[in-house]
Amino acid sequence: MGFVVITLLHFAPMNLSERQKKYLRGLGHPLKPLIMIGDAGLSKSLLAEFESTLDHHKLIKVRVRVGDREARDDIIDKLCSLSSAVLIQRIGNVALLYKPNLTKKPEKRVRLPSK
Repeated sequence: MGFVVITLLHFAPMNLSERQKKYLRGLGHPLKPLIMIGDAGLSKSLLAEFESTLDHHKLIKVRVRVGDREARDDIIDKLCSLSSAVLIQRIGNVALLYKPNLTKKPEKRVRLPSK
């Protein structure tokens, strides 16, 4: 009998400069929200879809439609902490999140300007 070892990579949150955040905001401006969160909140299937989408696109918009501002901010914070994503911008119910995909080839990654 053999054992299968699964390693989960959890990266520390990135420290992005304002210049890098401004660049990412520019890239994110034309994007449409890919993940929509309603009153049901976060479920396992929604979190799995969020992880998959973030890993594929690297920069996504998430629309959070819940009761009040505090609940919305809690959900956004939870998404960021669970996925090691960085909140780039939040306007109303829409959050722009970024997570670099270090497993992709360097030429396929989002190239951030130097700090």
